[in-house]
Amino acid sequence: MTGKPDQSANKSGRIVISVDAMGGDAGPAEVVAGLAMSADKNPNIGFLLHGPEAQLKPLVAKKRILQGRVEIRDAQKVVTMEDKPSQVMRNGKGTSMWSTIEAVKQGEAAGAVSCGNTGALMALSMLRLRKMPGVNRPAIAILWPSRNPQGFNVMLDVGADVRADAQDLLQYALMGTSYLRNSMDIARPRVGLLNVGTEEHKGHAELKEAHALIAENAEKANFDFVGFVEGSDIPGDAVDVIVTDGFTGNVAIKTGEGTASLIRIALREAFEYSFLSKIAALLAMTSLRRLSKRMDPRRVNGGVFLGLNGTVVKSHGGADATGVSAAIKLAFRLAEHGFAEKLAARVASVVELTQDKPVPQDAEHPSQ
Repeated sequence: MTGKPDQSANKSGRIVISVDAMGGDAGPAEVVAGLAMSADKNPNIGFLLHGPEAQLKPLVAKKRILQGRVEIRDAQKVVTMEDKPSQVMRNGKGTSMWSTIEAVKQGEAAGAVSCGNTGALMALSMLRLRKMPGVNRPAIAILWPSRNPQGFNVMLDVGADVRADAQDLLQYALMGTSYLRNSMDIARPRVGLLNVGTEEHKGHAELKEAHALIAENAEKANFDFVGFVEGSDIPGDAVDVIVTDGFTGNVAIKTGEGTASLIRIALREAFEYSFLSKIAALLAMTSLRRLSKRMDPRRVNGGVFLGLNGTVVKSHGGADATGVSAAIKLAFRLAEHGFAEKLAARVASVVELTQDKPVPQDAEHPSQ
């Protein structure tokens, strides 16, 4: 993909993940703690950790599980949340984020994880890894808790680009189904196109064009297109993949995060209201813990950048060790499945699809 030899498995046979230790709200200590959690759960993972060596070395040394599992790459500069992507593209060399992405480009790691500035991370990823041939606009895909048996739906784009034409939305459908197959082993996903209503006459012209284009190519691309879906279907069980532009998707996830936070606060206040409600909380403790785990956003922390020559996972900026570990697990799982290569085959099929030619065998394989 990058023209470099694949060195993403180290001498011990472990899959190597490149991790940016800097830029997150919680600091490098939480990132290192997340590495330790991942290492403890998965003996087949190794790490390249990027940031100021003098700061990271003692943090890693405190975690015995990381002995022999982490190689520190000294990077003195840090991309902050306030840095503009354009500035980072010009002056980002020498930062921990640049170093993290560069390891994937050089074939030293199978995937990258960063808690840092989303816009800067996307800009550097596009600069160093480049877009896959045929991709106009990369997308960020996330897992959204849902009523489906797998527990989650995939939604994209959620902020890589605020615009998307009909061809882009078709590519998002193809990339989203590939991601779902590799993250949840669903052979034939159901795809919905987010709109203000389910009726075919609703929506602007580009959405109607995308509807026709996706419907026309769904069978050849081995997924079921259910048509337009509404916001209420995002956490529902009617579809597995929700396709939208980055503006709408980003507003949706921020609304979802805010609503989840409101529900947690309201429940806490309700159970602390009186002596009897506190007793009720104790009696319902097991169920409340199950609910909390079910709704815990840390369990699905990590948005995947799709459409690039390499796997990059964006962790939430405020992620704690559990959230960082979840993002690393996602990067590992995709690397284990050879997702980047399968996605490249899937994207390459777009031209064949739109020209009414058979999909290449690789892109048609149900594991993609």
